[in-house]
Amino acid sequence: MSLVLDPAAQDLLFREARTANTFTDEPVTEEQVQAIYDLVKYGPTAFNQTPLRITLVRSPEARERLVKHMSEGNQAKTAAAPLVAILSADNEFHEELPALFPAFPQAKDVFFAERPVREGSAAMNAALQAGYFVVGVRAAGLAAGPMTGFDFEGVRKEFLDDDHTPLMVVNIGRPGPDAWYPRSPRLAYEDVVTTV
Repeated sequence: MSLVLDPAAQDLLFREARTANTFTDEPVTEEQVQAIYDLVKYGPTAFNQTPLRITLVRSPEARERLVKHMSEGNQAKTAAAPLVAILSADNEFHEELPALFPAFPQAKDVFFAERPVREGSAAMNAALQAGYFVVGVRAAGLAAGPMTGFDFEGVRKEFLDDDHTPLMVVNIGRPGPDAWYPRSPRLAYEDVVTTV
């Protein structure tokens, strides 16, 4: 059985897509980022919760503050990318649940009254949304460079608050010269899937 999605789209989103390490200086516009979000917001999450929060780092001053928290190998590319997004999980996402999950507005209090439960759910569902975001960047014809090599606590203190947990930093733009490392191997189907 073949996939319904056009092969060119499959290549764009998955087979040919890579983590970009260099970018051109072509800007990424607010309209592009909004179009990305307006697409990926429809990805499924538990209880339709939407814990992902996106902090766009655009100003030179903010970029300098971010770069100092990046691992050494990620500093130069973060400094040079046209746009950088800090993706975080909002641990108070449950406040939006009565509007986002009207089929059961009591979910806010029944399932998410305790902070540790919210933090676990926010981390899992925001990470799922972060994956959608990266695919959305690719769908916009841009390249994404998602990274977890940074000082999480430093980024949280510098850009967020105690209710937000950083997940990843994503460089975004058009790929530049020598943007790609060679494709790394992937596990085969039979190494991943078990039928019981």
